[in-house]
Amino acid sequence: MANEPLRLEATALLGMREIAFGEDLARAIADASASRPPSIGDVLVVAQKVVSKAERRVRRLAEVTPTAAARELAAKLDKDPRLVQVVLDESETVIRAERGVLITRTRQGYVCANAGVDASNVPGDDVVTLLPEDSDASARRLRRELAELLGARPAVVIADSFGRPWRVGQVDVALGCAGLRPLDDRRGQSDALGRELSATVLAVADEAAAAASLVRRKHGREAVVLLQGLERFVTEEDGAGAAALLRPVAEDLFDARSDVG
Repeated sequence: MANEPLRLEATALLGMREIAFGEDLARAIADASASRPPSIGDVLVVAQKVVSKAERRVRRLAEVTPTAAARELAAKLDKDPRLVQVVLDESETVIRAERGVLITRTRQGYVCANAGVDASNVPGDDVVTLLPEDSDASARRLRRELAELLGARPAVVIADSFGRPWRVGQVDVALGCAGLRPLDDRRGQSDALGRELSATVLAVADEAAAAASLVRRKHGREAVVLLQGLERFVTEEDGAGAAALLRPVAEDLFDARSDVG
């Protein structure tokens, strides 16, 4: 009923096994969902790391030859030149490089540390994972495969942890999504006092990713979280995806290339 309070329940799938490079991720999720299968209107939030492993989005540092530019930047930041080279390979431009921190805009359009290149929860001393080539495409494919295996078609969000300007700590955000409205545009609606909202656009997919992270421990075996209670945002079609959350460079007040103002 309209006056009933809204609720959100987040449950980590404890049956997830370690995902090997190239493994069938949809099958692994379906197996882990056996005791609590998702229903229509549910959302599965999947950690980017297992998606990247399944898609073989990995690099072995032993096979990387750093350029002079990478070596120079690595010396400035006190980082492994091979790692810096991988970051540069995955980046469109370097936003900041100081105090040991390398912030770039990736080829996919994300602004984040180290272009999302990461060695945590990855087997091997010199192996790093990269972000998916197209996280929205990954989410759509995973949703389609899960529908075939489960007989239900939950929405899918692919999430990763990002740092935030002016705030301490990291928060999970949506890199990709399918079947979930990424934004809830409330402009033109009224607040509780009847005033028209002029700027309120909720980042639904990011909030779903952040909510899921609160029940996921970071040891690599709780890579999928089932969210229930977001039916009002779940759609039959895959939708625009998390690409809709990326702010165009021309509207970015903090990017040197911005032409705003």
